[in-house]
Amino acid sequence: MQLGIFTVGDVTTDPTTGRTPSEHERIKNTVTIAKKAEEIGLDVVAFGQHHNPPFAASSPTTTMAYVAAQTERILLSTATTLITTTDPVRIAEDYAQLQHLSDGRVDLMLGRGNTGPVYPWFGKDIRDGIALAVENYALLRRLWDSDVVTWDGKFRTPLQGFTSTPRPLDGVPPFVWHGSIRSPEIAEQAAYYGDGFFSNHIFWPASHTKQMVALYRRRFEHYGHGTADQAIVGLGGQVYMAKNSQDAIREFRPYFDVAPVYGHGPSLEDFMQQTPLTVGSPQQVIERTLGFRDYVGDYQRQLFLMDHAGLPLTTVLKQLDILGSEVVPVLRTEFDALRRPGVPDAPTHASLLAARQSEAALV
Repeated sequence: MQLGIFTVGDVTTDPTTGRTPSEHERIKNTVTIAKKAEEIGLDVVAFGQHHNPPFAASSPTTTMAYVAAQTERILLSTATTLITTTDPVRIAEDYAQLQHLSDGRVDLMLGRGNTGPVYPWFGKDIRDGIALAVENYALLRRLWDSDVVTWDGKFRTPLQGFTSTPRPLDGVPPFVWHGSIRSPEIAEQAAYYGDGFFSNHIFWPASHTKQMVALYRRRFEHYGHGTADQAIVGLGGQVYMAKNSQDAIREFRPYFDVAPVYGHGPSLEDFMQQTPLTVGSPQQVIERTLGFRDYVGDYQRQLFLMDHAGLPLTTVLKQLDILGSEVVPVLRTEFDALRRPGVPDAPTHASLLAARQSEAALV
């Protein structure tokens, strides 16, 4: 099980002080948080991509390269890379370059993005969202798998004898997750290619996540990539912790109420009851997270959102200390003990390279 954190890079006023960080401060704090994640022993840190306020996260590869230069072990990922409004040639080259710079410590999560005004900024139409995701990813795969590509599609200019450079590290492209909140089409796409499926797992009830993951698993098996239990699944979620649930709720409530991604709607209590949001003691976070397995089965990656909604850096770092010292060690032990035989680990560059070398040896 890979355990880590993800950030969406929102610039939000702290409702308890009225202070709003600058974009510069927020970006630098994101780097501090990523380095802290490695310090406390997490496996993954994932960076969002947004092109509209209140977010300051338009260039995840820039941030990832900067973090890669200051870390040694942690895997760098995205949450998400916008496959609809980012040119697949740009994605192919940027992430291959990042692969080389980080010595393979990179994978990426692809997503459509759900903010309508952003699409025309990049010459696209949100009504083409699914078609863009399908076509652009097919091209991205070609660019990574083939040294010379001739291609013609609907949404970009044709390519004639084109080579994306640099080529993927060791001839092995970064592993791809397809991230979605509610789209069965994205689950289908992940299954078709045998890629990972990441359910955001923040806004929706467990019943919805259960259905989406079950669909992906069935289709993964249908396309011949292995049994349903061997499909690669990741989940998101947000937590906030204190010694007891009363203190945690009291401290987190003002931040929840203004949160860009889910504030101004149902109450905190209703949201905690209806979604995976967990605000409470470390033990409550452990029990709730282990419970995810009851409705999605064994899965490979769990990412927590820790720095959203205006929480100051000092608070986020304290939360990470609790996560690293009191929650993650227990989750590792328990998930490992519960995992059924034959369930694969989350792919890494090393495991993908070993699999390719093994296949080559058999030819």
